[in-house]
Amino acid sequence: MNDVSPLQITLAQINPIVGDIDGNATKILSIYNDHKDRTDLIIFPEMCLSGYQAEDLTIHKQFNHQIKKIIETIEKKVNSECGILIGAPIEDKNSALLIYKGKTHHLTHKYELPNYGVFDEQRVFAPGDLPDITVFKGHKLGIGICEDFWFPTVAAHLKSQGAEILISLNGSPFDVHKSAKRKRIVRKRVTETTLPFIYVNQVGGQDGLTYDGGSFIMGSDGKVTAQLPFFETSCVNAQDNIIAPTPDTNAATYGALTLGLRDYVDKNGFKGVILGLSGGIDSAISAVIAVDALGADRVHCVMMPSPYTSQESLDDAQELAINLGCKYDIIPIDPAMNAYNQMLDTPDGITAENIQSRARGMSLMALSNRDGFMVLTTGNKSEMAVGYATLYGDMCGGFNALKDVYKTTVYDLSRWRNEQSPVIPENIITRAPSAELRPDQTDEDSLPPYEILDAILERLIERRESVTEVSNDGFEHETVKRIYGLLTRSEYKRRQSPPGVKITPHAFGRDRRMPITNKWDGG
Repeated sequence: MNDVSPLQITLAQINPIVGDIDGNATKILSIYNDHKDRTDLIIFPEMCLSGYQAEDLTIHKQFNHQIKKIIETIEKKVNSECGILIGAPIEDKNSALLIYKGKTHHLTHKYELPNYGVFDEQRVFAPGDLPDITVFKGHKLGIGICEDFWFPTVAAHLKSQGAEILISLNGSPFDVHKSAKRKRIVRKRVTETTLPFIYVNQVGGQDGLTYDGGSFIMGSDGKVTAQLPFFETSCVNAQDNIIAPTPDTNAATYGALTLGLRDYVDKNGFKGVILGLSGGIDSAISAVIAVDALGADRVHCVMMPSPYTSQESLDDAQELAINLGCKYDIIPIDPAMNAYNQMLDTPDGITAENIQSRARGMSLMALSNRDGFMVLTTGNKSEMAVGYATLYGDMCGGFNALKDVYKTTVYDLSRWRNEQSPVIPENIITRAPSAELRPDQTDEDSLPPYEILDAILERLIERRESVTEVSNDGFEHETVKRIYGLLTRSEYKRRQSPPGVKITPHAFGRDRRMPITNKWDGG
């Protein structure tokens, strides 16, 4: 088709809000109006009209009726030669619509419905037929939706119909390996078909998922010719060949945590966050993430010392709060401890330790009720895995930025963040971690060193290996068996924990669905 003018294509990496149908449509139309006179086609992400994942909203008749009505409005307003390619639920299908000159000219339904990990698409959608190509301004476009291109069938079918280019609308959530994995998958489709590929991904936080953007174009030679930024909205003309940098592991993880927290707070209408600042590394990096995500004026840190809180912790917490410039209060919990001692006849051991944690949790929830700030919990994945957390105590809250972050990664992120600008006191990073719930307590009184614990947990959780397999990899069998037992027995706690940002392939929650009542010994 040498006599046909090349298409000017724009990639629109937007941050929709699930259920905000009118607001999402406004974003789409605003970009259309801004670019319609200088581009031929604007490509948006998967399900951008409803937001993704919309889950069971898509099986509500009235929800689908509103989608249908807003599409009619969009069709009327997209009345020029410039086309938009948007994602939306159409009845029982996950669909892509090519709209221009006042109507929908092509409708594609998702053929491959993912039903693993965080995806339950077979619950709410029916698969479409193999998609056909569409001709737009003399060019044959092969359009698919996300999972359609993770397997060769759809790409091969579109190629057989004469497609000149493959276009994928995506809602691909972040994990630390995902960006490289996407490019490997797309490169396979490009190699198989010898066709260039446009990949447009959503950006933004949705409950525990973070969509990292990073939309890109890959030429027929397998080389990336354009890439949009990660963790921010962006609208770029493909012909500009802009290649935004791919962040390294720490930068990408931190970007996901800050974006996930920011969108959870903002999209749910919270004024800000309040958290307990202990002088330890978990609460420290949580506070830094919160300030970076929301601004210091929307973060309230509270130190709640007990008789076991060291002066070192008090000093470190205060120094951190000063460095961050956020509101900081000290509220001792001694009066609450004394009241419980009288009520319960001086409990000791784990009971006394948990009373301290619950007194802090209750205090934070009361302050949250008073001020309208959401409580941000600060426990990490290592602690959540083995139950080193107190129900209705340090697990109280609305969201946890560190829920999927192993303790060793907490240290990596803290050092990385200090390299950007030193805000966390060095003593917080170097001192031995302790809950400070009894005299001279350290985490290693109850747990193996975190380097060993995390290595075992990574195999048990991320790789889904058995106790025997992990032991055969050089770890002491009784230690692995004990960790597996703690992991299993703590499931009931994790079911009651707040949501948090997913950064690993197997985050606690929808990625990992284990029975609470479970007598299997782990193999």
